[in-house]
Formats: sequence, structure tokens, C-alpha cells
Amino acid sequence: MERTAFEEIRYDLAGPKICEALRKRNFEAYYVKDKYEALALADSLIPENDVVSFGGAMSAEQIGLIDRVKKTRKVIDRGAAKSSEERNEMMRNALLCDTYIMGCNAISADGTLVNIDGNGNRVAALAFGPKSILMIVGMNKICPDLATARARARNIAAPTNSQRFDIKTPCKADGLCHDCLSPDCICNMIIETRHSRVPERIKIILVGENLGM
Repeated sequence: MERTAFEEIRYDLAGPKICEALRKRNFEAYYVKDKYEALALADSLIPENDVVSFGGAMSAEQIGLIDRVKKTRKVIDRGAAKSSEERNEMMRNALLCDTYIMGCNAISADGTLVNIDGNGNRVAALAFGPKSILMIVGMNKICPDLATARARARNIAAPTNSQRFDIKTPCKADGLCHDCLSPDCICNMIIETRHSRVPERIKIILVGENLGM
């Protein structure tokens, strides 16, 4: 979704300030104006010999990063699995990759990351395992405070992804979170990352566009 002229001004003003807040929490943070700058920067942050995997990476797909790494790096791609067993094994192996690419459901203005997950593989990688996490995040994911970030993850990201994956949850039917216990629930794990013990392990590229869900 393209940004409006007023969003462009707001994003360019707010983006660098959000990066300052993220750096205070030991995250490596960058602000770029558009997807073209984001792709060039992201590619430069992934060493050529890294084994790369990804999950919940719609924003990375939108800027062309997933296609790029598939052509230039060794990749663990669960989408290439021929069975559910092989897919699960790939997701486990991804936890030991060098660089894991993902998005973020919401970020508070003071720099806390909020992510929601169904299987848990994406938030597991974020918490521990891969040497480096690379997040591509549109400025539409920035929220004024932690409560709003939590609400965005539950009431915008989760229902939209339920519709995208065509799964049977109450939020798919009406677009609203019901705090459900559905067998298809994609809100099984909700992780707040407020600080990185390993300095700059988590790299975040904020993009001055509307990306992802």
C-alpha cells in the first residue's frame, strides 16, 4: 500500500526518532525512505556466506529481499518442503541459521517489539538461535505506546493474516479478535522484546512505506 504525501512527511520525521529508541535497547536500527533503499541495505547486512531462513516475512517479500537471498545465499526455505514432516524439520533447522529474516507485527514508539505467532517458529528464532535477526518493518507498524502495539497485533495483524492464510478462526469471519481458543488460532504465542542482551543481534530496518499486515 503506497504512502500518502502526508504519511511520507510524518514517516520521515518519526523514523529516525524511533531508531534512536530502538538503539537504546541494544537493537541495530536504520531508517530508509523506501523499499529500494531497504533492499540495498538489507542485502549489505547479510554476509555472502550466511545460511539464511525466514518466516512471517511479507514485508521482506514486498521489498524483494526474499527473492534476492534465494538467488545469492544458501537458504532454508520451508516453502520448498514436499511434506509436513520435511516442513517441520526445516523450521527446526532454521533456528540454527546465520541470518533469520522476519517482519514485526508492531513496535511501540519507545522501541518495544510485539510479535504474535501461531506455530511459534518465528518468535522462537527471534528469542534465541540464529546468530542474527533481520527485520523489515514498514512505518505503518509503529504505535504510540505498548498497549496500542499489543492491540495492533491482536486486532489488525492477526485477523488480516487469518484471512490471508484462509484458516478457520472467529477473526477471519468478522475481522475482530475474540481471544479465541480455536484449533486454528494464530495467536498462540505473543512475545514482547524489550531489549537485546546480545548487542545489535536484532537488526531492524524501518521503511518509510506501508508494508506487511
